[in-house]
Amino acid sequence: MASSDVNVENTNVKTAPGVSLDEHQKTVVGSVLDLFAGRPSLKKLRLWDDNGVFQDPITKAEGRKQYEPQWYGLQSAFSEIERLHHEVTDAGNPIKMDLKTRYVVKGIGKEQTISSKIQIFLDKSTGKITEVQDKWDGKLPDSTFTNIFRQLNSVTVPNLISVPKNDEEDAKRGNQ
Repeated sequence: MASSDVNVENTNVKTAPGVSLDEHQKTVVGSVLDLFAGRPSLKKLRLWDDNGVFQDPITKAEGRKQYEPQWYGLQSAFSEIERLHHEVTDAGNPIKMDLKTRYVVKGIGKEQTISSKIQIFLDKSTGKITEVQDKWDGKLPDSTFTNIFRQLNSVTVPNLISVPKNDEEDAKRGNQ
């Protein structure tokens, strides 16, 4: 899939002084920003390797069947998602980015702002995303107890959140 076919909404990718991204990296970062904004699509997720990993402090989703529902689940969990700041700080592999996002939980209206250090790992031969790490306040948990809950979340969410079967179904949901 050509990067131009992805329909990335976040095309204004901000970089730190001295950091420059090639066109593919801009597409990848823009698509990841879209995902964090609750704007998933099957086309954007085709930029991911089938065995890719998404992890943050509350989940470690391994493989397409686990990570896709995590991204589609943001639409179900939050009534508002507002990106307050982003900046790519390193164009290497991983691509590193600072991200600050405000979320409002649906139904209860609780507001939460999360400052993250994002790392995007790419396969050198295919250019696909192999892993995205979302480190809240720069950290991922590293305890057996916490990791049990992260694994439980990665298995439970796919049972609660449906992922569109094709691009047509995705478009009907308002995803690009």
